[in-house]
Amino acid sequence: MGRIKTSLIKRVTRELLEKHKQEFTEDFNKNKAIVSKHAIIQSKKLRNVVAGYATHVVRRGDERRPRTRPALEEMRGGMRGRRTRHSEDNY
Repeated sequence: MGRIKTSLIKRVTRELLEKHKQEFTEDFNKNKAIVSKHAIIQSKKLRNVVAGYATHVVRRGDERRPRTRPALEEMRGGMRGRRTRHSEDNY
């Protein structure tokens, strides 16, 4: 299993990819230079983590859909017809 990326890394990478998608490649070293050019990141480690995550996302491509919460109706759809603890019939 790999390391879990923080929301900061994911957000910065997503913003960079939205603005400069055509520049990023599957090569980590090229992505590291692109991150240095477009983002002001003080530490070398954070720059490398962002570049590595960008490389991962580019290699992965668009095969993953963005996660969305299911609508409340969809979540409750399986409960129709069942008695719940707080239904009016119990009182």
